[in-house]
Amino acid sequence: FSFLQERLRYVLGLLLLLHSTDSFYVPGVAPINFHRNDPVEIKAVKLTSSRTQLPYEYYSLPFCRPSKITYKAENLGEVLRGDRIVNTPFQVSMNVEKKCEVLCNFPNKPVTLSVEESKLIAERIREDYYVHLIADNLPVATRLEFYSNREEEEKKKEKDVQFEHGYRLGFMDGNKFYLHNHLSFILYYHREDVEESQEHTYRVVRFEVIPQSIKLEDLKADEKSMCTLPEAAGSAPQEIDPTKENKLLFTYSVHWEESDIKWASRWDTYLTMSDVQIHWFSIINSVVVVFFLSGILSMIIIRTLRKDIANYNKEDDIEDTMEESGWKLVHGDVFRPPQYPMILSSLLGSGIQLFCMILIVIFVAMLGMLSPSSRGALMTTACFLFMFMGVFGGFFAGRLYRTLKGHRWKKGAFCTATLYPGVVFGICFVLNCFIWGKHSSGAVPFPTMVALLCMWFGISLPLVYLGYYFGFRKQPYDNPVRTNQIPRQIPEQRWYMNKFVGILMAGILPFGAMFIELFFIFSAIWENQFYYLFGFLFLVFIILVVSCSQISIVMVYFQLCAEDYRWWWRTFLVSGGSAFYVLIYAVFYFVNKLDIVEFIPSLLYFGYTALMVLSFWLLTGTIGFYAAYMFVRKIYAAVKID
Repeated sequence: FSFLQERLRYVLGLLLLLHSTDSFYVPGVAPINFHRNDPVEIKAVKLTSSRTQLPYEYYSLPFCRPSKITYKAENLGEVLRGDRIVNTPFQVSMNVEKKCEVLCNFPNKPVTLSVEESKLIAERIREDYYVHLIADNLPVATRLEFYSNREEEEKKKEKDVQFEHGYRLGFMDGNKFYLHNHLSFILYYHREDVEESQEHTYRVVRFEVIPQSIKLEDLKADEKSMCTLPEAAGSAPQEIDPTKENKLLFTYSVHWEESDIKWASRWDTYLTMSDVQIHWFSIINSVVVVFFLSGILSMIIIRTLRKDIANYNKEDDIEDTMEESGWKLVHGDVFRPPQYPMILSSLLGSGIQLFCMILIVIFVAMLGMLSPSSRGALMTTACFLFMFMGVFGGFFAGRLYRTLKGHRWKKGAFCTATLYPGVVFGICFVLNCFIWGKHSSGAVPFPTMVALLCMWFGISLPLVYLGYYFGFRKQPYDNPVRTNQIPRQIPEQRWYMNKFVGILMAGILPFGAMFIELFFIFSAIWENQFYYLFGFLFLVFIILVVSCSQISIVMVYFQLCAEDYRWWWRTFLVSGGSAFYVLIYAVFYFVNKLDIVEFIPSLLYFGYTALMVLSFWLLTGTIGFYAAYMFVRKIYAAVKID
C-alpha cells in the first residue's frame, strides 16, 4: 500500500509540474507594442454555430465592408478549420474612447437590406450563429454574469463570470428576429514599464464585446457619423422582417480600460472557461484504477505463467502420465502466418504512423508550442507529422510482412501508403462536396486539396516506400519455436471466447481511463471551445497505452489457453475494442449535448466521428498487437520444447 501511495505522490507531482505549463508561452509569437492613437486593427474570422457545424465567412452576410477587402494568408490548419481572416471597417485606436459611431459612412442614409439578405440574416439568427472577431490576435468574448447556487446572503455579493466565444448575431423573441447592430467594444490594455523620457507603450490583453440591438429610429446620428445611444430602458430592438426590405444602421462604440493582466497570461481568460477540477478528479481516478488493475493483472499473469512454465519444464517422467494442456500445446502453430498478411501489416504500419504523430503532437503541445494563440498550428503540425512518420510506419509494416512470409514488398508498401489515408481522403472528399453545396467556408478549397494530395503522394508515399524497403531487408522477427507442417485442429470454443464478447470486455478499461478527457475534446471540436489541457492529455495517453497493452496480453493469454492459435487478427481487433465505446459515446453526445436537427450537419458529425473511431481503432489495435506479440514471443522462448 505504501508503494501505491508513493506512486500516487509521484504522479501528482508530475501533474502539478504539467499544470504549471498551462501559462507557458509560445516561442515565436512576439507581443505588439502600441503607442497612444496607434490603430488597433479589428479583423473578422468567421461565423460559427454548434447547431449546424457549418462555418461561414464574415462577408457572407451583408455587414459593412471596408473600401478594400484583404484576406490574411493562412496556414493549412486555418484553412481546414474554416477560418477566413479578413479586415473590417471598425476604426479603433489605442486608448482612444468612442461614444458611438456609425459604421457605414452614411448616417443620413441607412443600410437597406433586400428581402433576400433579410431572409439570410433571419435564417442565421434562427440557426444560432456567433460572430468571431479578433483584435491583435485576441478573439472577442462576451461576458456572461450569473449568480451561482450559493447561499442567499452571498448571492448579493458574488456573481460568477464566464466568457462565451464570439458574440451572438442576434436573438429571437417568439417568431420575430432581432439583429445585434450595435457593438460596444471593451478593450483592456496593460501599460508597459518604460524609461521616464520614453512614451508609454500599451499591449492589448483582453477584448470583450457587448452586442445590442437598437432600432433605427432610436439611433440619432449626425453628419459626422456620430450617434447617440438611447437610454437602455426606453429603446426598442432592431427587428429583421424576412418578408420585406429592412432599414438599419450598424454602429459601434469603443471603451478602453487599464488592466493588471500581463501580456503573457492574456489567454488565461479564454482558457479557464472549463472546470479544471473535473480533470484532476478524472486523472487521479484513472491512475488509481489503472495501477490497481496493473497490479492485479501482473500478479495473476506472472504467477500463473511461472506455474505454467515450471510445470512444462519439469522432468519428462511426469509428462508421460499427464497429458499436456493449455498454451504449450499450440507451440507448433502459434506463429503460423495469418490470412491476408499484407493488409494486417499495412494497417499496423498506419497504426504506428498515427501513434508517432499523436505522441509527438501531444508532447509538443504540452510544452506550450501549439497554444491556441497560434491559430491552426495544431492541425498543420499533425498533418505534416503524419506525412513524415511514414518512414516508421513503412519500416514496421515491412519487417512484419517479411516475418509473416510475405514476398511482394512493393505491393505491400503501396498498400501501407494508401489504405488508411485513402479511406480518410475518400470520406473527407464526400463530406467536402456536401459542405461546398452549402457555400460554407468549412469546405476545403480545391487548391488546398491538390496540395494535400501532392503531400500524400510526394512526401508520404516515398517515405513509406523507403521505410518499407529497409524494414523488409532487415532480419525478420525471431520466432522462438518452429511452425509445424500440418495445422492443428482447434477445439470448439466457449461462448465468452467469441470475438465480439472479447471486444466488449477489452474496450471497457481503456475507454474508462480516457472517458472524461473525451468529453472535453468533443466540446472543443463540436462546440467551438478551446482545448489546451495537453498536460492532462499526455497523461491520459500514457494511461491508455498501458491499459491497452495489459488488456491485450490478458486476452491473448486466455485465447492460447483455450488452444486457439489464430491470435494475429483477433488481437488487433479486440485491442481496438475501446473504439466501439467511443462510437457509442459519440452517439450519446450527439443525442444529449448537441441540438443538431438538419441532415447535412448530422452527416458531417457522423462522417468525422467515423474517421475518429477508425483512427482510434488503428491506434489502440496497434498498441495491443505489439504488446501481445512481444508477450507471446517471451512465453514461448521460456519453455523447453522437444
